[in-house]
Amino acid sequence: MVFLVLALILLVLKLAGVEPVAQWSWWWVLSPFALAALWWLWSDLSGRTKRLAMQADAQRKADRLSESKKRLQGINK
Repeated sequence: MVFLVLALILLVLKLAGVEPVAQWSWWWVLSPFALAALWWLWSDLSGRTKRLAMQADAQRKADRLSESKKRLQGINK
């Protein structure tokens, strides 16, 4: 996400003509887009994205279970 934000900032600065970015080659300005694409490709191919999604699901399940136990304890009192 950092690469994408950086790329968008550099692109806006280049198009607005803000120095020193306006003088940079387009390769330098657009390279963070390529880095973002490579990061997402690596993240997907390495299983990182799936692992993070599974951890989030497990946390939601644990939270639901904990909340259900609290509600059941309240009913039994």
